[in-house]
Amino acid sequence: MTTPHDLVPNTALAAVPAALLGYQQRWIADPSPFKVMEKGRRTGVTWAEASDDVLIAASDRTAGGQNVYYVGTDKEMTEEYIQACAMWAKVFNRAATEIDEGLWEESEKDEKEIKTFTIRFPKSGFKIIALASRPRKLRGRQGVLVGDEAAFQDDLQALTEAAMAFLIWGGKVRLISTHYGADNDFNGIVQDIRAGKQKGTIHRVTFREAVDEGLYRRVCLRLGKEWSAEAEAEWVAGIYDYYRKGADQELDCIPSDGGGKWLTRALIESRMVDAPVLRWACKAGFEMLPEHTRKAECQEWIDEHLKPVLAALDPTLKSGFGEDFGRSGDLSVIAPFQIEKTLRRRYPFLVELRNVPFRQQEQILFYIGDRLPRFFSAALDARGNGQFLAEVAMQRWGVLRVEQVMLSETWYREHTAPMKAALEDDQMSLPRDDEVLDDLRAFEVVRGVPRIPDRRSTDAAGNQRHGDSGVALLLGDYASRRSVAEIEHRSTGVKRAGSGLADFLNAA
Repeated sequence: MTTPHDLVPNTALAAVPAALLGYQQRWIADPSPFKVMEKGRRTGVTWAEASDDVLIAASDRTAGGQNVYYVGTDKEMTEEYIQACAMWAKVFNRAATEIDEGLWEESEKDEKEIKTFTIRFPKSGFKIIALASRPRKLRGRQGVLVGDEAAFQDDLQALTEAAMAFLIWGGKVRLISTHYGADNDFNGIVQDIRAGKQKGTIHRVTFREAVDEGLYRRVCLRLGKEWSAEAEAEWVAGIYDYYRKGADQELDCIPSDGGGKWLTRALIESRMVDAPVLRWACKAGFEMLPEHTRKAECQEWIDEHLKPVLAALDPTLKSGFGEDFGRSGDLSVIAPFQIEKTLRRRYPFLVELRNVPFRQQEQILFYIGDRLPRFFSAALDARGNGQFLAEVAMQRWGVLRVEQVMLSETWYREHTAPMKAALEDDQMSLPRDDEVLDDLRAFEVVRGVPRIPDRRSTDAAGNQRHGDSGVALLLGDYASRRSVAEIEHRSTGVKRAGSGLADFLNAA
């Protein structure tokens, strides 16, 4: 099917910009039956959607043609959309009728009438119907439903429930909106899709991202102004000055009223079971001891604490781990998991390492990974000094099984929702431990994204903590959801020359 960004001949690409910007192209190129766009204001997503809707309605049935139903929140928004459709019909040279104004009657007994605007495509037999408010009845209709500014619909849940029937016979549902609060149904749908509770795809474009992809350049083109980086920066600053406190939600896709703790104490405690947290803290100066002494003391700790719990693991279950790295300040935490037959994730133990030298962290990590039954996936914190430990783990167990994770706001946004869903659905069990509870409670929703704030806390012994076991469990949950084949070999325990972290550090 032709798309708007295909319209410009190749010979003219250098002189004439594509009809749609990158994020607009990605949106209409997504064939998902159910897709959702969270966006900043006036980024042109509805305008791009109109182009796709015209191509759908103008195509015959064999090419995927069908009716399009657009539901706005007011008459002005609906008129703007239908005018965009009329413009695209002319650009595409698709035969279409003039815009016909009419009324949508709910039923003979219902006095409610909704203003409609309709464009018909005689060649295909399909039409675009734009409604100025949500109809109570969509049942029996078939085609593509576009819910614009979905967060502001009177009853979004009822609208989406009715619209899902469109999917049965090949229809599609598209929701487009800025945010309207963290507790709004639209944000609920976004979080459910991210958590895997709801099937669908998420697109996201903030106002700044839209500008980075050419929005201001397009404004200049429309207004006949000359673009410059200085003018763009001034324009963006002015827009943010207008929105002020509302900029986070209106421009940056951050739902308001989303601050506070991410997980409740009651939820965490309800998923805790009797399982050990194995802790090893090295005294100051331990790293200065001879290598054979450090290795021997570490092995003693391994034999006493790790060996029994690893031997007790169910050999029939797939296993993996998450790891959050720390050295002299924060903890390193290793969170092994097993996936039960019911797909429930079980953390049979955690390992906390405080002030443990790099080489001994590697020794412990390799001992665990080599003995996990049916080991298939691991995710390790690869920021800062943790990058090398994550790399040697990848070298030992393979690039497919070990992911070196650079934790960022984007990563937290995408992968915190599935873990919370697993906790809420009783698909995860955790060791019962006060400090693990505190680490999970350390997560806060910052600018709409759950993450660990920069401030540290102290445990009962006065030691510093920074949500370390919470991050390791989050990485473990992510690793458990990766689609990776289980490992096909077991270590012989023989050390290979040049495989250690210390070898790298000594050679540097």
